Amino acid sequence: MSHSITPDRRRFLGIVAATVAATPFATSGALFAQSGDAGAGAGRPGAHASFAALKQIEAGVLNIGYAEVGPANGPVAILLHGWPYDIYAFVDVAPVLASAGFRVIVPYLRGYGTTRFLSGDTPRNGQQGALATDVIALMDALKIEKAVVAGFDWGARTAGIVAAAWPERVKALVSVSGYLIGSQEANAKPLPPSAELQWWYQYYFATDRGRLGYEKYRREFSKLIWQLASPKWNFDDATFERSAASFDNPDHVAIVIHNYRWRLGLAPGETKYDALEKRLAEFPVITVPTITLEGDANGAPHPDPKAYAKKFSGRYAHRLITGGIGHNLPQEAPQAFADAVVEAARS
Repeated sequence: MSHSITPDRRRFLGIVAATVAATPFATSGALFAQSGDAGAGAGRPGAHASFAALKQIEAGVLNIGYAEVGPANGPVAILLHGWPYDIYAFVDVAPVLASAGFRVIVPYLRGYGTTRFLSGDTPRNGQQGALATDVIALMDALKIEKAVVAGFDWGARTAGIVAAAWPERVKALVSVSGYLIGSQEANAKPLPPSAELQWWYQYYFATDRGRLGYEKYRREFSKLIWQLASPKWNFDDATFERSAASFDNPDHVAIVIHNYRWRLGLAPGETKYDALEKRLAEFPVITVPTITLEGDANGAPHPDPKAYAKKFSGRYAHRLITGGIGHNLPQEAPQAFADAVVEAARS
């Protein structure tokens, strides 16, 4: 993979872009310490190799594995990863937010890492409503009344659903690639061929061959997605393998395949989520304070920011993070992502 700029310069450019674009949020006054106060090297990609020992808690239909850093009495930030990534997308974000006073919760989604279903009889369901309900169940289990929710990819969609459906539980939202709430009806409508091409893996997963292929080659498949989605991110094998271990979860393949088949109407959801999905199919406006982010080198399918700006009726800002930043924005530009969380939480 080509890499035309140094990591330090990429970080600098990202911070500058984030600061300039944050003007709508910058006048609200500092409720927290500046995230840049975390110390030398804070927020630098690759600055941290691991979290402390992970925790487990029963929440809803799951026993959820999660990392937790920061003061127990601090305002809560819940950081949600996507596919095919894991909690290590936030390994450099979490310490910055902890230094700013946040209690940071970073859970493995269902089908990843140490998160497990409590019952073998529970459907291995990857639909969007199920993932969002998991977050509310986690908040209830941890007795968290309200939190900033932030994420990318599946995590951004999940965070957006939580903000739309349970706004009373959300202090603010940070979403990479903006408004990602979908519906089976909307997904049934064909896109232009160039757009459909970007979703090649979704159609691969719709086949038995695709399911078997992902089961057999999940590491090779995931690394390819990383490369395509972040063409200028020069990650090394150790960085990839650290996250790839979470794909060994016994339910991972089932959750991923169901997620994409459900989107196309090729797999049923659970009736208990029907009311939520009906509400989401109306594409509700998100009322909580929101900052959306986009990397200037995102190689994954993503909407134009102009297409979703009106879906946010509360205090809102959009930031383009420059310097060759791809789809995994929190891991590629952790300082910019942390800054967005801090700024959104001030509203």
